[in-house]
Amino acid sequence: MSTMGDGTRAVRAGLPEPEQFGATLPGPVFAAHFHLSGEPVGPYTYGRDGNPTWTHLERAIGELEAPGEEVGTTVFASGMAAITAVLLSQVRSGDAVVLPDDGYQALPLVREQLEAYGVEVRTAPTGGDAQLALLTGAKLLWIESPSNPGLDVCDIRRLVGAAHAAGALVAVDNTLATPIGQRPLELGADFSVASDTKGMTGHGDILLGHVTCRDPRLTADVRRWRKVVGAIPGPMEAWLAHRSLATLQLRVDRQCTTALALAEALARRAEVTGLRYPGLPTDPSHVVAGRQMRRFGSVVSFELADRETAERFLSALRLVDDATSFGGVRSTAERRGRWGGDAVAEGFIRFSVGAEDPEDLLADVGQALDTVVR
Repeated sequence: MSTMGDGTRAVRAGLPEPEQFGATLPGPVFAAHFHLSGEPVGPYTYGRDGNPTWTHLERAIGELEAPGEEVGTTVFASGMAAITAVLLSQVRSGDAVVLPDDGYQALPLVREQLEAYGVEVRTAPTGGDAQLALLTGAKLLWIESPSNPGLDVCDIRRLVGAAHAAGALVAVDNTLATPIGQRPLELGADFSVASDTKGMTGHGDILLGHVTCRDPRLTADVRRWRKVVGAIPGPMEAWLAHRSLATLQLRVDRQCTTALALAEALARRAEVTGLRYPGLPTDPSHVVAGRQMRRFGSVVSFELADRETAERFLSALRLVDDATSFGGVRSTAERRGRWGGDAVAEGFIRFSVGAEDPEDLLADVGQALDTVVR
């Protein structure tokens, strides 16, 4: 499948061989246990260890992460389950880990837990490849690029090369880009990790995550961790996720095109400051992003004057839900500072572009901005 286009690959990914009178995508298998006589060997023995519905989804994600290659994908009940599976399966007391200090909001909670286990945690910003200075003696480097919510980008190839030279493994949180926007394994990473709650499934109705590795030993570590902690997805969620992958390229292309148009429109508004979108030619990260990203994502961030202005803007939107998360077919936006934990201004907006008609969405944003500056 390495020569197929992204849309064809997404539509066909993970499908079993055709079977006369069989479904093209078999329905979910609901089973806590399976028929098993004799020795307990085989692909499916107990529901916490494996499930045919997971297998189809894991193959599909692997084909998107690394077309034409043999890789191992492990699906989890959430993105956080995937993140912690990588970190906690690889590091021990006395090890050092390098994290971004501007990444996903839950990373400080991960840091607290790692430190409670006796792991040294070092942090630096994503931008400017600042994590490079902290790699000596580290066991694992965690990259989030583009970062959430600030949308900074680092040179993944450069960081991977330096980390491997220092003896460290590298994991990349690829949630914002998705595998059709950026392929961390092609950039040299050991782990590609994502919350599939976001753009991968794209409908805002599934909690899911995954980890993909080239090295079978790392895959075995991650799968053993999933078995030990039981962070398994339900078969219905796995089936819905696989079904949703068929429209991944259609959704992401529409979202990215509109996100760029929105960023261009926002750049012309005097009341908007701190605008970030890696696909915008004037963005500080555009050159680096252009070398490693194939699509620039659905999220645009910017600032309005203050908390009150931001909340009035959000209230004036008619086609955009005031909700957290991103990557869905319905546009969402939020004043990110309401959660605490992110180093953002009170008027900082994270805007996730959906699949609405671009003209309608831009008109809605324009009228909402007009409302707050009157």
